[in-house]
Amino acid sequence: MAPSNTTNVSVNLVGGMLFVATAERSRGTVVLDSDPGHGGVGGGMMPMEALLASLGSCTAMDAISILRKKRQRVTGMQVQVHGQRAEEYPRRYTHITLEFVVRGIGVDPAAVQRSIELSQTKYCGATASLNAEITYTYRVEEEGEGA
Repeated sequence: MAPSNTTNVSVNLVGGMLFVATAERSRGTVVLDSDPGHGGVGGGMMPMEALLASLGSCTAMDAISILRKKRQRVTGMQVQVHGQRAEEYPRRYTHITLEFVVRGIGVDPAAVQRSIELSQTKYCGATASLNAEITYTYRVEEEGEGA
């Protein structure tokens, strides 16, 4: 049995460049593929896209949890994640921007800002694991506005 601080994921080839990753604990799965120019068929997220999705969901989960503890009436949250990659291999992300849009009823923008700050500086393991400059912006939309 693995230590409790160990995360295990199995990545299995389906065919071509298509892989299915399965988490040992949650049994959740993610389908990953490459683009057709690199032997894939576009049947799933590319690994570097999945990295951005992991970062966005990690920080969003932190932020929404903190906002709920602050009793903010959040009805929706979206995080757009934009990654800029180096030109040379291994083409790592050098800068990532997170754009949070928080919808709700009477949501305090200061509470939103603080929840994101806490996620980025203290709680989000994905943020802490990346060797990239990560910045964020946010806006609060009152429920019933926009569309």
